Amino acid sequence: MKQLIFIALCIFTLVACKPEGVKKEVLETSKKQSSKVDSLELKLEVIDEEKLDNGLEIKWIEKSNGESIKAGDVILIDYKVRLADSTIIDGNHLLNKPYLPYMVGFGFQPAGWDLAFEKMRVGDFARIKIPAKLARGDKEVKNLIPKNSDNYLTIRILSKKAPTKEIDGVKIWLLEENKLQKARFNDKNSIEFFTTASSPSHPFYFNSYATNQPFRLKLADHGIVPGLKKALINAKKGDRMYIYVPAKEAYDTKGYLDLVLPNEPIFYNLLVTDILD
Repeated sequence: MKQLIFIALCIFTLVACKPEGVKKEVLETSKKQSSKVDSLELKLEVIDEEKLDNGLEIKWIEKSNGESIKAGDVILIDYKVRLADSTIIDGNHLLNKPYLPYMVGFGFQPAGWDLAFEKMRVGDFARIKIPAKLARGDKEVKNLIPKNSDNYLTIRILSKKAPTKEIDGVKIWLLEENKLQKARFNDKNSIEFFTTASSPSHPFYFNSYATNQPFRLKLADHGIVPGLKKALINAKKGDRMYIYVPAKEAYDTKGYLDLVLPNEPIFYNLLVTDILD
């Protein structure tokens, strides 16, 4: 299976892009903001810290008594990622967004993120050192992220986002809705969409954004994850959503090849591109 590296600038906005396609914008923005942000953030007082055996270092600037964070939660985060030289390589500010949604537990970002969240709560504001082995390891993003680079994540966890709806344990977060579109997916038509599919053991095992090939299905199609069909009923062109499918509504105890282990849930990051007659 071909493993592609996508920074959040691509994944969060649901755009199929290669790292070299965004490097110029990221680097130019980083140069403009790096010194200002460093002077404001990196000098803030640390009130608590924890160093883990895996190399993660978490330094809290603010520590909350809010809800704990677990796999399957969608949290809203305000964050920046830097290299050791303070170059900013990622962050919601690059998209002019006050925050971005993050699905916990499915490798949405390098492994160090989810491991850090296990120690954090809603409301926490922290700086986290993510060692290279828990970041991108020996994989590089040319002219942006060198091989074996430690990452430095500054993050505020703003809140949890409740699902828009839930059907038989399938959770749907409608992130963007096309309220003007009347056509809805049902048993009389078909739906076309781009998506990534991730299991906890294999993040992004399927990525139609990368291939630029939308997926098409009908409710009558066999072999499709049942929970995905349930989540898409009444979806409209232009809807953007996160979908959490529990194992019993996915591949249950059988799993799928070596990509979804037995009893693993699946996460879809999905954009509906059309409803077809």
